[in-house]
Amino acid sequence: MIRIGVVGGTGYTGVELLRLLARHPEAQLVAITSRGDAGTPVAEMFPSLRGRVDLRFVAPQEARLDQCDVVFFATPNGIAMQQAAELVEAGVRVIDLAADFRIRDIAEWEKWYGMSHAAPQLVDEAVYGLPEYNRDRIRSARVLANPGCYPTAVQLGFLPLIEAGVVDVSHLIADAKSGVSGAGRKAEVHNLFAEAGDNFKAYGVAGHRHLPEIRQALSGVAGRSVGLTFVPHLTPMIRGIHATLYGKLTSGVDVQALFEARYRDEPFVDVLPAGSHPETRSVRGCNLCRIAVHRPQGGDTVVVLSAIDNLVKGAAGQAIQNMNIMFGFDETLGLDIVPVSP
Repeated sequence: MIRIGVVGGTGYTGVELLRLLARHPEAQLVAITSRGDAGTPVAEMFPSLRGRVDLRFVAPQEARLDQCDVVFFATPNGIAMQQAAELVEAGVRVIDLAADFRIRDIAEWEKWYGMSHAAPQLVDEAVYGLPEYNRDRIRSARVLANPGCYPTAVQLGFLPLIEAGVVDVSHLIADAKSGVSGAGRKAEVHNLFAEAGDNFKAYGVAGHRHLPEIRQALSGVAGRSVGLTFVPHLTPMIRGIHATLYGKLTSGVDVQALFEARYRDEPFVDVLPAGSHPETRSVRGCNLCRIAVHRPQGGDTVVVLSAIDNLVKGAAGQAIQNMNIMFGFDETLGLDIVPVSP
C-alpha cells in the first residue's frame, strides 16, 4: 500500500484521478488539496465519490505531502515546478499531469508557456511518461512528466512507423479533435454549452503548445528533427480525442502487421482489424488507445486513426499506469475498466 497525495483535486483531471485511485487496491489517498475549497468534503463536491473517498480538501500548506510516497499534480501549468524539488528532496516521487517537465529545452518551454521555469534543475532528470516507449526509464523516475492528451494519441499513432523507418518524417500531419473537458473545469466563454454545442472548429493552427512536446518526442524516436503539422479541433462532446494522422510511406511494408507486432504486448493499446474505424465512445472512461491503420487505394499514403479518452489514457489513467510501473505493481492494476457505452 502506498500513500498518495493529489494536489489540485477539483478539476476534471483531479476528480478522474480520485475515481481511479479509489478503486486501486494498493493506493491509500491521504491528502487532496485545494486552495479555494479547503474544508469541503470531496464527496460533497463530487457526489460520484460518495462512499469511495471520505477525505476533505485541505489547503496545500496544511497537507503533509512530504509524508507521501507519491504526489500527483493535477494543477495548471507552473504549479508543480514550484513544489517538486522540496518533495523530491524528502524522498517523494512526483507525477506531474501538467506540462512543467515535458519539454527539455527551457527556453522553448518558456516561449510556449509564457513564464520563467522555477525548477530547471529537475527538467533533465524528469522522465517523459509514455509507457509504450519509455517504460524502462519510468521504473526509476523520481520526477515523471505525464504526456499531454493530444501528444499521447498522436505519438502512439506514429510510433510504429517512425521506429521502423518506413515513413517520411519530414512531412507528418496530425489532424486531432478533442472534447471540451480537455480545456479544464475553469469557466470560460468558449466552453459554455451555448458556444461549444452544435459547433465544430479548429484552433491553434498557427501553433499549439502541444506541438513542441509532440515534435520533441517523435524527433527522439526518429533520431532527427521531424516536420509535423498539428491542427487541433474542438468538438461538441465532453470526453474523447480522435487523431487522424497522415504520412508518406517509403517502403511497401504491411502496415497492419507492423502495428499488430509493435503493440502485441501492450495492455493499453488495441490495434483494430484491418478496415476498422475507432470511435471515441469505444474508449470512454477507460485507459485504452484504440488504433486503426489504412492505406487508401493501396497508395503510399498511410492514415492512422487513434482514439483515446483525454481524461484517462490522455491524463489520469496514464498517470496511474506510470505509478504502477514506478512502484513495481502490475501495470494494469486499478485500470482494467470496460469502456462506458452508450
